[in-house]
Amino acid sequence: MFARSIIRNAAFKAPIRRFISFDAASQPRVRIGSVAPNFKAPTTAGEIDFHEYLGNSWGVLFSHPADFTPVCTTELGAFSKLQSEFDKRNVKLIGLSAESVPSHKEWVKDIEEVILGGKKFTFPIIGDESKEVSYKYDMVDEDGFKKLQAGQPIFTIRSVFIIDPKKTVRLILTYPASVGRNTSEVLRVIDALQKTDAKGVATGVNWVEGDDVIIPPSVSNEAAKEKFGEFKEVKPYLRFTKA
Repeated sequence: MFARSIIRNAAFKAPIRRFISFDAASQPRVRIGSVAPNFKAPTTAGEIDFHEYLGNSWGVLFSHPADFTPVCTTELGAFSKLQSEFDKRNVKLIGLSAESVPSHKEWVKDIEEVILGGKKFTFPIIGDESKEVSYKYDMVDEDGFKKLQAGQPIFTIRSVFIIDPKKTVRLILTYPASVGRNTSEVLRVIDALQKTDAKGVATGVNWVEGDDVIIPPSVSNEAAKEKFGEFKEVKPYLRFTKA
C-alpha cells in the first residue's frame, strides 16, 4: 500500500513558492520561553494564521519527514485517536509535512483506512512546500539545513513544539526521522506544564497526574506549610507534597 501511495503522491508535485531566505544568520531562534513564530499557511482545513488558530488554547505543532511514509502514518493516526485527551487539556493539534495540501488529503485517506479503522482524521496538516515553517522552527537536521540553503528538496525531522495560550514555546522535543514519537510522553509533559503553572511546583522524574509534586527550594518551609499544608521533607532542598 505504501509503495502505491508514494507513486500516487508524485501526481501532487507542483511548482512551489520558495521562501525568501534560508540565511542561517537571520533564522529565528526558537527556544523555550520565546514567542512561537507566527505564520500563514495552507492546511488540510484551509488557510490558517497560526496564532489565530491556537486562540486561547495550548498547541502542539509537530512535523513529519514526508507524506505516505510508514512511521508518520502511525504517528498521525495515534494522535488523532487521542483527540479527546487533548481536548480535555485545551490543546489544539496541528501537523506539518513539507509537501502539498492535495497530497496530504490523499495521505489522510490512508491514515483513516489503516490506523483509524474508517474514523475521521481530526486535525489539520500544514502544507509547507515553501519550507517557510520548517525554516522558522528549524525542523531540519544539519544535512537538511544545508539543502535548504541550496534550494534542494528536504525531509523534516520529527520536531514537537508545545505552545501555551500566550504563544510562548514551553517545551521542545526533537527526534531523528527514523524514530517515532511517544504520544503518552506528549500528554505527560502537557499535564506537567499545566500542573506546574497552576500550582507553582515542579514535577520529578517520570511524574504523572496523581503523583506527588516537588516544592521549589525558593519556597520556605513556612510558606510551603501555608500554601500546601502537609509536605514531606527528604532533604532541605527536596520536599514533596500533594497537588
